Amino acid sequence: MFADDAGSAPVEFVLVGVLLTFLTLAVLQLALALHIRNTVLDAAAEGARFGALADNVPADAAPRTAELIATAVGPDYARDIRVSEGSWMGAPAVIVTVRTTLPLLGLLGPDRALEVEGHAARETLD
Repeated sequence: MFADDAGSAPVEFVLVGVLLTFLTLAVLQLALALHIRNTVLDAAAEGARFGALADNVPADAAPRTAELIATAVGPDYARDIRVSEGSWMGAPAVIVTVRTTLPLLGLLGPDRALEVEGHAARETLD
């Protein structure tokens, strides 16, 4: 063994350990951001389906979406919910748009940086 290599193994271990720790935390943060996105998207789609039912008005979609988001990830993520009527794939539809926080560091992040839309074809009794 060379005299110049003495003590390099502990330093290498620490540096590789720090690198792997940050890599693991980055993957966990990405998983959290995707979980929040998918949960909010599912709530928007479910709210749109609820508002598109024949015996409901489209405005019923907003409280339903807010309730689902608040139950799943917390009420802070259900602050900006918009409901509109439009066309989706050629059919009249209810469109629910949710803008919420994009978690970049834990649950903290820029407000209203994540926008998702849920669509549902409007039901009629005709």
